[in-house]
Amino acid sequence: MWSTMQDFPLTITTIMRYGADVFGDAEVSTWTGDGARRRTYAEVGERAARLAGALRGLGVDGDQRVATFMWNNTEHLEAYLAIPSMGAVLHTLNLRLFPDQLVYIANHAEDQVVIVDGSLIPLLAPVLPQLTTVRHVIVVGAGDTAPLDAAGKELHDYEELLAAAPATFAWPEIDERSAAAMCYTSGTTGNPKGVVYSHRSAYLHSMATCTGNAIGLSASDVVLPVVPMFHANAWGLPYAAIMAGAALVMPDRFMQAEPLVRLLETERPTVAGAVPTIWADVLRHTKEHGSDLSSLRLVPCGGSAVPAALMRGFDEIGVRIVQAWGMTETSPVASVAHPPAKAAGEDAWKARISQGRVLAGLEMRVVGDGDVVLPNDGEAVGEVEIRGPWITGSYHLDEDPAKFHDGWLRTGDVGTLSSDGFLTLTDRAKDVIKSGGEWISSVELENHLMAHPDIVEAAVVGVPDDRWQERPLASVVVRDGASVTAAELREFLAGRIAKWQLPERWAFIAEVPKTSVGKFDKKVLRRRYADGELEVRREG
Repeated sequence: MWSTMQDFPLTITTIMRYGADVFGDAEVSTWTGDGARRRTYAEVGERAARLAGALRGLGVDGDQRVATFMWNNTEHLEAYLAIPSMGAVLHTLNLRLFPDQLVYIANHAEDQVVIVDGSLIPLLAPVLPQLTTVRHVIVVGAGDTAPLDAAGKELHDYEELLAAAPATFAWPEIDERSAAAMCYTSGTTGNPKGVVYSHRSAYLHSMATCTGNAIGLSASDVVLPVVPMFHANAWGLPYAAIMAGAALVMPDRFMQAEPLVRLLETERPTVAGAVPTIWADVLRHTKEHGSDLSSLRLVPCGGSAVPAALMRGFDEIGVRIVQAWGMTETSPVASVAHPPAKAAGEDAWKARISQGRVLAGLEMRVVGDGDVVLPNDGEAVGEVEIRGPWITGSYHLDEDPAKFHDGWLRTGDVGTLSSDGFLTLTDRAKDVIKSGGEWISSVELENHLMAHPDIVEAAVVGVPDDRWQERPLASVVVRDGASVTAAELREFLAGRIAKWQLPERWAFIAEVPKTSVGKFDKKVLRRRYADGELEVRREG
């Protein structure tokens, strides 16, 4: 008879206990604008126990949803640990959503409690009366609570609740497959969809994030999650940092370039994650002011394709950006673009600008018309499908069978897989441009345009064309103080792409519209074009 290993559940509770017990002196710092307030992991563990006790006292005694409406800070981390570990479900609300979306999500999830930062009361108060299942509102920090009174909910002060609760909590034994947290997609079409993460999926995702093929976290790191904690659990960075014993630095509401750079120079993080638009602003500020970002050993970047020009710009100041790919449905990190060990020069760059290799534990494939699985030859283009222990198998209260195929998640991304496992995305399925029967990659055009020294941002969408069905419209943001024409940009592109792919339609805009999680919002550009709101110039 073979002996077997102990059947030990993989839960967020075990991550919390490990961090608080083994790395209890590691610190969590929350930036205040001109300094940081600090707590140790041991203190955070005790406060998480107090929060769990307080929530139990408010009637949270099962898998009820407890929502957060907060910045990235220590109190949000306490909620990250306490809520799943007591058997409830953490629901991070996106504070950048339109009010009607916020109402839909909170009601669809049936949130019972909302923990809100005092500074965000003006955003929550107008919608709170419509949150039909919410019974309690817990306010963190200073803020005028008067606007919340009319909603008829019970209001509580976070610190007062914790002070009145015991310093220990009888953490329950939790089935690792039970729900730990949920996050809703940004709702590009129709209503947002709820993705539920199990304890097991969060634990395995954290382990994968700590591996060298991902971010390689250890106790010697200081991790700065700039990516919001309401965006796919801040890419899993908080849980992974605690698992690794790495210190955490939280930016709170200070996510603009100038305060972020001051935070980076003061707190000296070694790893920091954010979307490309954030890093583009940080790079410009750094070059203008000669800032010191030398503490950073690695900058995981994702959410949208990372322009090669941005990576090269950070290389010039000695900071390495690594592109990661994933989505809310993949927890979210699924692949990371580290070049092969022997790659150099352009071969290394080809790997770096790809979406990288899938992490151990996951499987990926590319599927063509008729659900035919295509070869991994770096040339066959199809929709990317993925499966694994931290990939969602369904949406909360929403079947949506079109997203799932024989146990695989259809990602909606289009691309190729190479023989050595590198994923290269050419577009989102809804964004690829079909011109005269040939495909044009909007991502490739955007990357080339953003390599121009005078272009800050560029977004390309397909628009109707009488002759070719669709043609690319390039909307560009020009650097302050610079001047560039459509003709000059076409000339710049001419040596980089086929002539027939060159855009004839150009719009010079002040800013590319963004989604609630910082991605280019191309549906807004399409609508503006259709409504005649864009000033479009023809060239070529």
